[in-house]
Amino acid sequence: MRSVKDILKSNVLAAKPLNADLKFTPYIDPDYPIADQNDEMTTEQIKPAETLICPICQDRGIIIEGDVAYPCNCMRMRKIENQFRHARISRVLKNCRLEKFRFDFYGPGKLDQTHSEGATKALNAARSFVEECQQNPHGLGILFTGPVGSGKTYLAASIANELIEAQLQVLFLVVPDLLDELRASYKSEVNEMDLLDTARTIPILILDDLGAHNYTDWTRNRLYSIINYRMNELLPTVITSNLSLDEMEDYIGVRTTSRIIQSSRIFRLTVEEDIRHQIYDERERK
Repeated sequence: MRSVKDILKSNVLAAKPLNADLKFTPYIDPDYPIADQNDEMTTEQIKPAETLICPICQDRGIIIEGDVAYPCNCMRMRKIENQFRHARISRVLKNCRLEKFRFDFYGPGKLDQTHSEGATKALNAARSFVEECQQNPHGLGILFTGPVGSGKTYLAASIANELIEAQLQVLFLVVPDLLDELRASYKSEVNEMDLLDTARTIPILILDDLGAHNYTDWTRNRLYSIINYRMNELLPTVITSNLSLDEMEDYIGVRTTSRIIQSSRIFRLTVEEDIRHQIYDERERK
């Protein structure tokens, strides 16, 4: 079985522009298993026309013109779909986009306008981060802080989704799950080092829900290893946390918190009412 690191390093040829006469927008059926880009498809495996996802290449991934063969544009769509899976973004978060950010959870009608001001600053920072990552792979990360249900994870997932669509390598890790994986790999040095190495070296890392978990000296050291390496190599990291900086020092340590501050721009999101509760009320009123 290939490791996460090996999968992320797999190469895909850039697709040649399609003939202008061919009008086709690729559609990827979520229920259709995407084949590996290096898999070969025989004539017998070609599906009937009515079930084809890409009628241009007959789902083979290549187009033949005379003696020349080149990748079909649908391969780019398949690559992006694979990137979403390898980035570990959950199904519910794949729909998050910065353009869909809802200010009505923070804005008019709320008692404290500082909620909308904080949301505006955080959204603008997220947009700038996405643009900067596409221009320069080395730079500052972002730390989104705030109470539960204030939109931190939404912004982090939106950043990840837009960078993946721009074909950048992203890894989205939920911190409690990461800690569980590290504990599970405690007796397997190879697996542990593979996970740590991937988290340390991936171009863009998202660490979601850095909260008041049951940290041990061992897990604190692993988090420090990831954060410290990325700071030294100028690899941007997006972190969400419901902890204040003082609380963060208590839970993950002063030296790790110090490095997060040094390598990040910090934005705080606040809401009058948990956004998930607001969404629930909307749904029930309908």
